[in-house]
Amino acid sequence: MISSEAVKPAVNLHVPFVDLKLQYRNHRADIDKAIQSVVDSAAFLEGPEVKEFESSFASYCGTRESVALDSGTAALHLALAALGIQPGDEVIVPTNTFIATAAAVAVTGARPVLVDADPKTWLMDLNQVEAKIGPKTRGIMAVHLYGNPVDMEVLLQIAQRGNILVIEDACQAHGAIIPGGKRAGAVGAAGCFSFYPAKNLGAFGDGGLATTNDPVLADRMRRLRNHGRLDKYEHSEPAFNYRMDTVQAAVLKVKLQYLDSWNRRRRELAASYRRTLSPLPLQIPEIITGAEAVHHLFPVCVQRRDAMSEFIKQRGVDTGIHYPIPLHLQPAFRSLGHKSGDFPVSEKIAAETLSLPIFPEMTSEQLNHVCSSIGEFFRS
Repeated sequence: MISSEAVKPAVNLHVPFVDLKLQYRNHRADIDKAIQSVVDSAAFLEGPEVKEFESSFASYCGTRESVALDSGTAALHLALAALGIQPGDEVIVPTNTFIATAAAVAVTGARPVLVDADPKTWLMDLNQVEAKIGPKTRGIMAVHLYGNPVDMEVLLQIAQRGNILVIEDACQAHGAIIPGGKRAGAVGAAGCFSFYPAKNLGAFGDGGLATTNDPVLADRMRRLRNHGRLDKYEHSEPAFNYRMDTVQAAVLKVKLQYLDSWNRRRRELAASYRRTLSPLPLQIPEIITGAEAVHHLFPVCVQRRDAMSEFIKQRGVDTGIHYPIPLHLQPAFRSLGHKSGDFPVSEKIAAETLSLPIFPEMTSEQLNHVCSSIGEFFRS
């Protein structure tokens, strides 16, 4: 239950959804020094900081290789392209996810095959995956949504039976631990990360990265990210311009030092949310046994979602909605031929989900204010 201390009204207390200004102020000296070093060198592309960050992030994830890119979407697309996904292929993806997951499949010319969400975890329902596998299935995209890891052991067993590639969409799961102790992004054929500013590890603009334990795949991704370049004016194949700029690499290299402590704080906040909100008539997604989530988001499902959002907004609490239109109902995927009712669990989540504030600098006073405001909504 909500403690008596938690229900005391906070006067003029604002709880932002995320506070990037405060994070910058806390580490301003080191970040400014790193950026100034890039400016002084004028190595704005392919500077030494890019390789340094690649090496540091690969070591952090426990992978042999990593390839720095200009966005998480680029990482998803590049991994699929480098693995040979092409027109006529099918890739299985969850319908409860950000559009980039399936869009990356579509732009290779392959067809996304959608799977409903698990009613407990809200991740891809692994019990439905095998039925979606057909003769054209080349890949499965495992999405560690909200920073909550998919059961990779189960998924890999399914994939191995059909000789199917598994790609990890870890764009919200920097540092998450899957059962068995490995980090997200370390067990699939490739792992894909986004460094969008509000992510657990965020750049000062867009940024992304792909991890792999396959040096041959890593070499191909490095060529593909840079116009298929072999030498300055020699190119092995038509490709892309997906390079990470050096300023972003420098910023991320500084921030990576703090990622584990930031994730610990997110877990503390999530645990407090669970304890305090569990008696209330709302649903919180479960985390599979043996996993450690990193809580990029803290979503809840509540029937009167919009009313609760407005109620707590009047008390200074900012919220978000992730994701209000599941992929099968997006205009972009109308060609897949789905209709309302085809994926009922994802549709329910989309209609009821509300993301509460969670960020490493969030204070206990702010969390108590969020919880007491929600409790007041239900009492009213």
